[in-house]
This record gives sequence, C-alpha cells and structure tokens, in this order.
Amino acid sequence: MAFNPELCRNESEVESKLIVQYLLPQLGYTPEAWHQEVAVGSIRLDFLAFAAQVIPFVIDANSPLSVVMEAKHPKQNLNNHVPRLRFYLTKLNVAYGLLTNGKEIRIYQKVDTDIQLIFQCFGKDVETKIRDIRALLGRNSLNEIPLKNNSVTPVAETANVTVPNISNNIFDTTRQNTMKTIAIYHNKGGVGKTTVAINLAAALSQKGKRVLLIDIDSQANSTFATGLVKFQFDEEDDLRDKNVYHILESGDFNFIQDIAQKYQYFNNPEIDIIPSHITLIEYQDKLNKIAASRARLVTKLKRVENNYDIVIIDTPPSRDLYAEVALIAADYLIIPSDLKPFANQGLPTVKSFVRQVNEYREVIGKSPINIIGVLPSKISTNAKFLQHTFPRQRDVISERYDLPLMESVIYDRTALSESMNQVLTVGELEYPDPKSIIKFAELKSSSQVSAEEFNVLAMEVLKKIGVN
Repeated sequence: MAFNPELCRNESEVESKLIVQYLLPQLGYTPEAWHQEVAVGSIRLDFLAFAAQVIPFVIDANSPLSVVMEAKHPKQNLNNHVPRLRFYLTKLNVAYGLLTNGKEIRIYQKVDTDIQLIFQCFGKDVETKIRDIRALLGRNSLNEIPLKNNSVTPVAETANVTVPNISNNIFDTTRQNTMKTIAIYHNKGGVGKTTVAINLAAALSQKGKRVLLIDIDSQANSTFATGLVKFQFDEEDDLRDKNVYHILESGDFNFIQDIAQKYQYFNNPEIDIIPSHITLIEYQDKLNKIAASRARLVTKLKRVENNYDIVIIDTPPSRDLYAEVALIAADYLIIPSDLKPFANQGLPTVKSFVRQVNEYREVIGKSPINIIGVLPSKISTNAKFLQHTFPRQRDVISERYDLPLMESVIYDRTALSESMNQVLTVGELEYPDPKSIIKFAELKSSSQVSAEEFNVLAMEVLKKIGVN
C-alpha cells in the first residue's frame, strides 16, 4: 500500500493512514503486537509496538524490545514534542521512538538518560526509505538484538497466550513520592506572576511532568488565563461552588480531586487546575478565624502526592491569608520581577514575609521554604535597554537585596498577551479561549521565541528542584 502525506490533514489521519495502515504492516507488526492509546500510569502513548512480549509485562532494565510511536498534527513542529518523547523513552525504558506529523518522520534511540536522533526523512519519501526504517524498527530486526532477559519469549512463540490489555494499568510503574510544590509570589502586582505561573506549568507538562496549577488569588487571573471561565452571566457561574476556597474551608471534604478542573484547549498535554473566584475576598475573615485553614492545603496536597510531579501555585500580590497559605504549602519560591524600582523596593517585604511564614512552617514540622530566585519577567526587548540598563538591574538583586537571581529571562512579548486573549465566538457571544504560549506557538510560529523562553525556564526549575 502506498502512502500519500497530502491525505493526512489532521492528527487522526496521521495515526490511521501513516502509522496503522502503512508503517506498522510494513515493519512487520501484526495487530496483536501493537496497541493504540496505551495508558502507563499517568503517561498516555499513541502507539506501543512490541518486537517481543513477556507476560506479565514489567517495566525495568530487562524490558522486552518495543517501539513508541507518536503522531502529531501536520501543522505542529516536531521539535516541540521531542522533550516529551525523551520522557517516554527514558521513563519507560523503551529503546526506540518514532515521531511524525505525516510531513516528517523521525526515529530516536534511547541513550542512557537521553535520546538521540538516528533517522529522519520527509513523509513523501517514506516509501523509498522504508528499508532503512525497517532495518531500525522492523520487528524482525529488533528480534535479532539479544534480549537482556532470557525469559522473554517472542510473540510468535506464544500464539496461545492472550496479549494483555495494556491500557488497564498492568505496568509496574512504582515511583517515589517526589512531588514538588512551587509558589509564584511577589507582593508587587503587574510583574508577570500569572504569565509565569500558567506558562511554566504548561512547559513542565510538555516535558512529561504531571502538573497541578492552583490559583489562590481572588483576582482569578490564572483561572481566566487557563480557560475555565466559560460563562457570560452570573447564573451560569459554575466556579462559585467549586474553587480553591472549598479546599480550605474544611478538612473533611472537598479534596483536590473533587475540585480540580481542566480546559482541554489551553495546553497539550492538559494540566489540572484548582480555580479561584472573586468571592475569596468575602471568605477571608471566616478562614482567618479558623487556625487549621492555614495548613489544609498542605494536608490535601499530601493526599495526591502520587498523582502529580509538580504543583504550581499562583498567589495574590499581598501579605494576606491566601498568600500565607501558598507559602506554607510550597517547597520552593519563585519571585517574578520586572526589576524596576517599585518591584525591587518590595523585595525586603517579601523576605520579611518569608521569615514569618517559616516560623509557622517550623511549628508544623516543615523546613524553611527554598527560594529558587528572583525571575526577571516582563523585560523590555529594547536593544539599548538590554545593553546598558538591564545588567545593572540584575546586579542589584544580589548586591542590594541578597537574593539569588535566576538565569532565565521572560521578555515582554506581544505573543504572551495574544495567547491569553484568544476568544471563541458562539453565535453573538464571545467566550475566552486562551492558550498557553507552548500551545500557541504550535499555531503561530512567530510565538516560538517566547515559548522557548519558558522551555528554558522549565529546564532551569527542574534542575534547581532536583527533578529529572
């Protein structure tokens, strides 16, 4: 059967016409040797094909040879999906991964804790290159490689054995409880706090991390910016009775899994979001009278530490109860700042607030919060500013305020506001339809520079919190 990339107009057609109808048969994988939409814990694979199979299947150093195949929309840049493929191969100990959008086909091989590109061709050339692909990923070719586990039996020799349903969580994916919680806080408003929170969460998700975003600011900026506000009138408000306040009001009900929501068009992969609501202002006095409310987020996050790798908390620009709750719950703190005088003058107050919170953390048995650093954000791209003023602004942070300065920089780019201000028109009404900058860059190539800044930030954060 021939393959025509022009017939692949969406991700579903890349899956069906290129992978299912062409590649898998050409590579010798019969229907019982490959599986679609595979669930491995929190990981979701488009395709997993086996050269050899062992039952029961356990992911470890002796795993049987297999291939992950990921299909993307023809308009998507494959570079944006390499980090996630790296996570899949290294986390699951899978030797090879194929990444394609129909127009391009790439093959990667796992090398220790990284992956290496070993083959690349255009979709229109796949028929002339199929022998090369078969030599790398063909079922027969992989079966010729000596397996580490002598007990592994090729599928062809287990004809009477039913291949297990992989999507039913049969993999051994034991993981240590290493969930990290990061607060994004500054008591000065307008420094890009929400922009950092939502797009850092999106970038970490793209790198294979299971992310929970918590909005604990009554302005609900992160809630708006992640697309959860889908109502035009008060009577349609579905967040009033299901938001972060309900996490804090009681220790006996309204847990994270009960309140978390997601908006599927904000980011791919999706992230879980605990929304906020303007009514938080009304409830602050009530919560202030309940001492236990300060530690309830800590307690409820503890219950889901196996469900997430990283929690990002967007905080209010104040020293109120909600900011205190966030800093009590967090392991780490990022302080976004435009590095201008007013923002800098607020840094001593931030440090004082952190000391106050650390006293309470000590009472409940938590170690002091770890300050990752001040993150330069909303920074002008003006060349003269960057040459003369910006270096001096950076030096001030460590010299005058004795705070660490992060290496990453988030510049003030139009794409960031455009991504959050997308709208969806339904009849005569317009509804917010925001996108993370990571998702927006897939739709608008001019946004890729901004998306890359958040990818760099995500890598720095992962390094500083000790997460691979």
